[in-house]
Amino acid sequence: MIPPEQPQQQLQPPPPAPPNHVVTTIENLPAEGSGGGGGSLSASSRAGVRQRIRKVLNREMLISVALGQVLSLLICGIGLTSKYLSEDFHANTPVFQSFLNYILLFLVYTTTLAVRQGEENLLAILRRRWWKYMILGLIDLEANYLVVKAYQYTTLTSIQLLDCFVIPVVILLSWFFLLIRYKAVHFIGIVVCILGMGCMVGADVLVGRHQGAGENKLVGDLLVLGGATLYGISNVWEEYIIRTLSRVEFLGMIGLFGAFFSGIQLAIMEHKELLKVPWDWQIGLLYVGFSACMFGLYSFMPVVIKKTSATSVNLSLLTADLYSLFCGLFLFHYKFSGLYLLSFFTILIGLVLYSSTSTYIAQDPRVYKQFRNPSGPVVDLPTTAQVEPSVTYTSLGQETEEEPHVRVA
Repeated sequence: MIPPEQPQQQLQPPPPAPPNHVVTTIENLPAEGSGGGGGSLSASSRAGVRQRIRKVLNREMLISVALGQVLSLLICGIGLTSKYLSEDFHANTPVFQSFLNYILLFLVYTTTLAVRQGEENLLAILRRRWWKYMILGLIDLEANYLVVKAYQYTTLTSIQLLDCFVIPVVILLSWFFLLIRYKAVHFIGIVVCILGMGCMVGADVLVGRHQGAGENKLVGDLLVLGGATLYGISNVWEEYIIRTLSRVEFLGMIGLFGAFFSGIQLAIMEHKELLKVPWDWQIGLLYVGFSACMFGLYSFMPVVIKKTSATSVNLSLLTADLYSLFCGLFLFHYKFSGLYLLSFFTILIGLVLYSSTSTYIAQDPRVYKQFRNPSGPVVDLPTTAQVEPSVTYTSLGQETEEEPHVRVA
């Protein structure tokens, strides 16, 4: 007797993925005519998707470069007002200038936290994370102080070159603590930016731009390296906070602890210099201009970091010295060299290269080694085993709804 034929068990399709779970990148789109699930899209549909993704990436790249140049212009304003204060009016008060900025941050952002309710209230934040923000406030204050102090000991060339040390610091900290992974084009863009910076320093030497006293060069160089390291720590810490918590919390806590520690340092180290300042309306206007640029830089930088990254921001800031120099051609009668223009466009080319492709964010380094960007489409497969940590490939616009990214779960 022949047993009845058993019906074949049909494979059930996997449940649909939640919205925005998998969004295909250009590299992940199936080629025309290929299998592996690509038949659901016509050739015209695939071409349309590719075109939309390219438009998004190009727009994000241009926004990234433009936002970074806004920060550079703010730093240019900070540098010009500081130069007028120190050279024309002999007001050497870097701690007092930082104190004014921290007071503005305190009045705007710390008071905002104070009137909030629930877990985002100032007291609730202090109960949970007060010591972390205390350390961050000290790091941010001393980073500003060390670099400004270095101008008294070393030359301008040394400061410009050694200040680039912040870039490898940010890359290493982002790699180990934020788990950001870079492609070869990112490193090429970084090298091009640093070459542009070197070209600017070479132009300074050739035209004989004022280099400073340089009386104790070793001390000055060490101050610059220390300040650059603290800047890198502060920027990466800032990126982590604004991505996991909020921009207002970061600025409010920086304003609180920055004002506290800078006030103490001002009373101990700089009160005599402050008394020597020949106060008049011009000096007052310069302090107001400095504080406005500094407040704008601190308020706007978290927005740019969240849109791009700490590494991209520090690369963009390399053009700040060039903006100051272009203004100095008219204000301080600096000598011009064609190498300055070459330097500017070289840095911009490096920024475009760095921003032209996305970085990798590996939630677990072991998983990053295991999973690679596949050549075909990524689908969710049903599984009964515990889901391992995922690797997310992100683009520049991490908060936009149109963000092209691939998540392998």
